[in-house]
Amino acid sequence: MELIRGIHNILPKHHGCVLTIGNFDGVHRGHAEVINRLVAKAEHLGLPAAVMTFEPQPQELFQGEDAPARLSLLRDKIVLLDELKVDRLLCVNFNKKFASYSAEDFIEQLLVKALGVKYLVVGDDFCFGKQRQGNFNMLRKAGEKHGFAVVSTQSFILGDKRVSSTEIRQQLAKGNLEQARRLLGHPFTLSGRVAHGQKIGRTIGFPTANIALKRKVTPVRGVFAVKLYWDNSDIYEGVANVGFRPTVNGQVCQLEVHLFDFDGDLYGKAVEVELVAKIRDEQPFGSLDALKKQILDDANRAKALLGSDAG
Repeated sequence: MELIRGIHNILPKHHGCVLTIGNFDGVHRGHAEVINRLVAKAEHLGLPAAVMTFEPQPQELFQGEDAPARLSLLRDKIVLLDELKVDRLLCVNFNKKFASYSAEDFIEQLLVKALGVKYLVVGDDFCFGKQRQGNFNMLRKAGEKHGFAVVSTQSFILGDKRVSSTEIRQQLAKGNLEQARRLLGHPFTLSGRVAHGQKIGRTIGFPTANIALKRKVTPVRGVFAVKLYWDNSDIYEGVANVGFRPTVNGQVCQLEVHLFDFDGDLYGKAVEVELVAKIRDEQPFGSLDALKKQILDDANRAKALLGSDAG
């Protein structure tokens, strides 16, 4: 998959494609259904299958810290979209300049002139351009004028619920990891680079890998049974805390993972942490001794949930 970072990097060779547009947060089963159809259409027409997404997501520009928690960072999306056989990912820098594009310019300059779209798939509630003036009907009319088809994404139903990023966030917030996984179509993971922490875990017999979460808001909080891995590594089981570490007056939301059967050096490694099951909410403890006792209990529960024979 080719990654095009920014509309200024669209080249003449990128003209002509089948395109879908959206945040694709989580790249869930609904998204996968849309993209599978897009890829099939691209093969039928002999054109590249392209996805346009935005970084940051529009709500993050407009709402800041009040924007919904992200399910996936850009690097996660890239991996998941590549697995779905997308040919090109256009990542648009969603800044105030881009947000002030008129709906007409978005169509004429970007979709028609730069990308040469022949077939476009968007949600029928998709709005675009300055003050969200552009909508699905405007795209349909533009398609008739410029010779490209515009198709609505039909809601993909799983059981009795529409699959949506909002629904998945709600399931994660409730600690329903298995339901979130069903809706996503893949495990929910948090990724990041292992950094040096305060080393408090070491002093109570539970060394942890500290992973800074480059997110304004995280969709999960609490203590979880987890699996951790990185490129070409084995899979390690452990227990993790996602939150602000109230016992030690933490100020930044981070992920701390204690692995059951690992004594190597993880500093600087980019790791993936799969959240398997929630154990409890984060809570403050009166002392490090009380925290140690709770972590021991959490670790035992995590081992039972994972079916681990570690330790």
